Amino acid sequence: MPCDPQEIGALFLFEKLTPEQLGRLCGAGRVERFEPGPVYAEGDPATCFYVMIEGTVVLYRRVGGDDVEVTRTSQRGVYAGAMQAYLGDRVRQVYNNSMRVTEPTRFFVVPADTFAEIMQEWFPMAVHLLEGLFFGSKNTQRMIGQRERLLALGSLSAGLTHELNNPAAAAVRATATLRERVGKMRHKLAIIAQGSYSPEVMARLIDLQERTAERVAKAPVLSPLEASDQEDTVTDWLDDHGIAEGWRIAPTFVQAGLDVDWLDQVAAAVDEEILPSAIGWLNYTVETELLMDEISDSTTRISHLVDAAKQYSQLDRAPFRHVDVHELLDSTLLMLSGKIGQEIKVVKDYDRTLPRIPAYPAELNQVWTNLIDNAVAAMNSADGQGTLTVRTARDHDRLLVEFRDTGVGIPADDRGRIFDPFFTTKPVGEGTGLGLDISWRIVVNKHHGSIQVESEPGDTRFQVLLPLTDAEEESG
Repeated sequence: MPCDPQEIGALFLFEKLTPEQLGRLCGAGRVERFEPGPVYAEGDPATCFYVMIEGTVVLYRRVGGDDVEVTRTSQRGVYAGAMQAYLGDRVRQVYNNSMRVTEPTRFFVVPADTFAEIMQEWFPMAVHLLEGLFFGSKNTQRMIGQRERLLALGSLSAGLTHELNNPAAAAVRATATLRERVGKMRHKLAIIAQGSYSPEVMARLIDLQERTAERVAKAPVLSPLEASDQEDTVTDWLDDHGIAEGWRIAPTFVQAGLDVDWLDQVAAAVDEEILPSAIGWLNYTVETELLMDEISDSTTRISHLVDAAKQYSQLDRAPFRHVDVHELLDSTLLMLSGKIGQEIKVVKDYDRTLPRIPAYPAELNQVWTNLIDNAVAAMNSADGQGTLTVRTARDHDRLLVEFRDTGVGIPADDRGRIFDPFFTTKPVGEGTGLGLDISWRIVVNKHHGSIQVESEPGDTRFQVLLPLTDAEEESG
């Protein structure tokens, strides 16, 4: 369609141009009329700059499997398309959204390379300012994003150190006590060996020691009331058989699952005069087994924590792979357990039948960290108590991960802004305002999923929806 310089000059973007500039602009561009339907698609090479002359335009973005409308307007002069063409090859030139028109609409269309040349020739100072603004904003977001990750890493490191310290200290204490008990057991064995015991009696004592160790490994878990009753019964038996300080030995025997029936077997296996020495020797055996169990539990706990740290960081894994989201959630919850604290109850409502999904696991862990951190902060802002529920479920062709907290909630006026960069409701110095922005970009841009929030006081839910399959699998 013919280009009229006067019509073009009436658009607010070009109203300050001279007649000569408008003439050149008309010569370089063209006027096109589009029927209702798509104009360009998100992700395609950005080849043109569009300025609407008349009609109605809709801009939208692809979020997961849905088209989310960003802007709908009939205002003359609105523009879209290759708006960053002046940056050239320094930025990947693709359309950042999709555009369609809902009625016959006319655009003034300028090829991207022509638009870039005109910008650089007519507005060199403006181009430099825009370049500085664009790259400066990118650098600022990247630096603050790095700071956000470092802050999270510091918090996780502190929590991990605290979690590792408990089992490590327990293992050290148990090892020192074990050394003492083994020394006493050697001494007791020497006393028994010096006695005039027949080989048959010694064989029975060794057999009792072996069977005692087996019972310790299979000891049942008793309630406090059951344990107390058992201790009273065992103490009475020891007192009746002349065993000194039976009240000290009884709790150890009960913890190891040794009851009166077992003690009767011991008494029947040895002579009455050596029964006290045999009981003392077996007591050291029981204590030794229990201490070794404690060391085993502590070192296993340390191993699990290290595995969880590796799972959280994904340092030894491929950056993109099929993952079980429950493993990621568990490792993140474990890493943040110190920050969550004892006053907040964590409920896991997992659908274990869900399949593994294609994802960037380290980045999803960052999303879980941000959402859990916000939930904990919301509950701490209330009374420091509450319940964090982490739920997974299938939602049609997507996987749902929901974080629900019983905190103060998000005010209605803030809900539309929480995913904006640098917006935060935390006190100054406690938040950068990039946690949810980073989470949104990881979920939406990198995983083609969606993230949304529902909130009222006492019930806030962040819902992350992730595709069950990637685009290549679907096309294959």
